[in-house]
Parts: sequence; structure tokens; C-alpha cells
Amino acid sequence: MSIVKFAIPKGSIEDATFRVLEQAWQTVSGHGRTYRIKLSDPDIEVKILRPQEIPTYVQEGFYDVGITGKDWVREANAYVSPLLDLEYGRVSQVIAVPEIFPVNNLSELITEFAEKKKTLRISSEYLTTTSSHIKSNSAYTRYFGDSDPQIITPWLRVGTNKNVQIFLSFGATEAKPPEDVDAIFDITETGTTIMQNNLKIIDTVMESSAILIANKTSLMNIGKREKIADMLALLKGVVEARKKVHIFMNVKEENISPILENLPALKRPTISNLSESGWYSVSTIIDKNEFIKILPLLRKRAQGLVVSEPRQILQLDEINIDDHL
Repeated sequence: MSIVKFAIPKGSIEDATFRVLEQAWQTVSGHGRTYRIKLSDPDIEVKILRPQEIPTYVQEGFYDVGITGKDWVREANAYVSPLLDLEYGRVSQVIAVPEIFPVNNLSELITEFAEKKKTLRISSEYLTTTSSHIKSNSAYTRYFGDSDPQIITPWLRVGTNKNVQIFLSFGATEAKPPEDVDAIFDITETGTTIMQNNLKIIDTVMESSAILIANKTSLMNIGKREKIADMLALLKGVVEARKKVHIFMNVKEENISPILENLPALKRPTISNLSESGWYSVSTIIDKNEFIKILPLLRKRAQGLVVSEPRQILQLDEINIDDHL
């Protein structure tokens, strides 16, 4: 079996990532003490990196698989295979301006500054995404054609349109307007921090969450492909398990039919005879949101109801790594 190199993110989604890893593998050691993590599987080498770096490093083959944000895959324009939305670390990429600005969308912002012949200054960690999104706006095209906004960093200055400038932010982006820049391109979970800094959102660019990605060449390596398929199955099992509950109940014979008619099972419920005649044990997995709906029925028709959260639900027939080649 080939060794699979696995990059996981440091920072805002680090703790959530480790919770997923701990649920997917039996043991995870080294967290908080080193950048090199050990899973119970010796064929997987894990290292912690900044999420910004992971898409490029996976693309270049330094790592076979990685967990990062969809936003950073887009920012890097990385040529990788997305394997699984892990459904945590949900954020929105937004453009925000000071509340006092008389604009309500990106087109109005660009028009306001272009008409007054003022340079529009934007702060962001997402330089290429900001540039491409602004350039795709119809108001930008009307005033500036197909010229690229100027991107400015301490070591780089590219783009010919000095009327729209994008400055690299090293953090605390929401604190920069209005003294340093006119607008920000940033991520937010709830919008609270943006509002607390007297800003308002005028454009939502994309929704992002943590995602499992793979190097395309690694997926064509027979040994690595099998191990990556195992990893995908385990991680998808965690994602699915978080949406489900496992219920066990004892049911009288006359109540079996009413319950089964209303029971939304993952496949089919397991029904077993109990030692006492006329009684049955029913076991099944259902969506968490369905449980609340059927609770009144179960309360009236079932006895001895036990509800638990599964660690993993491995729907192995749905895992086909060839779909991602």
C-alpha cells in the first residue's frame, strides 16, 4: 500500500477538522504539540498547513489529499479534484462598505467612484477572487473595459487599472475602512463583526465550507486511489452520521404497522422478535429533522425508545473514486 500524504488546515477550521478526524479514525495524536499528526492508519501521513497553501500544494503533488476551504481552492484556481463537501466551516464571501456610503450594491459602488473620478480602494486576503469578481461586473466593464484592477502587495504590483486598487490584507480587514480603504472583500459567518465595525454588506460573492480535495495524479495511482477511497468513505460516513439518529424501540404487534407506515428509514428497519410473545424490537436510522416529526407517533405507539447519534454511517455502495478522476 502506498503512503498517502494528507494536509489539514490550521486556523479557524482547525478544531472542527480534528473533531471530524477523531470521529472518522479511532485515534488521532499530536494535536497541539506538533505540525505532524498521527492517525491510527500508518499508511496516512498528516501535516498541518495554512488553508491558503493547501490547494496549491495538493495541485503540485506535495500532498495527495487535503482539507481546505472552497474559497481558497477558488482563490488559487487550483487544478484539483473536489471529493467531498465536509459541511463545516461555513462562511460567506462578501463585499462591504461603510454604512454612510450611499450605495447598495457593487455596481453602484463602482459607478459612484468612477463618476467622481476617485480611486476605489479595496482591502482583501483574496486578491485574485476580488479582481475577477469586480472585473466581471457590468459597471466595471462600462467604465474600464477589460483592464485588470491593480493589485498591490508589499512585494508585487500588477494590473493596469489604477482607478480600482486591491490591497492585500494581513488580517483585521473589517477595521480598515474608511480611513485606509473604501471597501473590503472578506468572509463572514453571521455578519456581526462587519456590523460592529459600522459596515454594511452590498454583495455576496460565494458560499464556502470545508472541502476534501485530491491531487489528480494521485487518484490515478492504483495504491493511493484505494487508500483515498477508504479516506473518502470514512469522512463521508462522519458527514452523513451528523445528520442522522439511530432509534431503538420495543413495539407491540398491533402497533407495528402504524409505525412502519410512517417510519422514514435509511434502508429498511430491522425488526426482531422479543422473548415475550406479541412484542418486537425495531431498529433504524432516520434523519434528525424527521425524528421530531414522528415523535408524537412513537410516544403513543412505542415503548422503551432509545435514541443515539451514530459515529459513522458508511454507505459503501455510494463510494466510487473513479467518479473523481
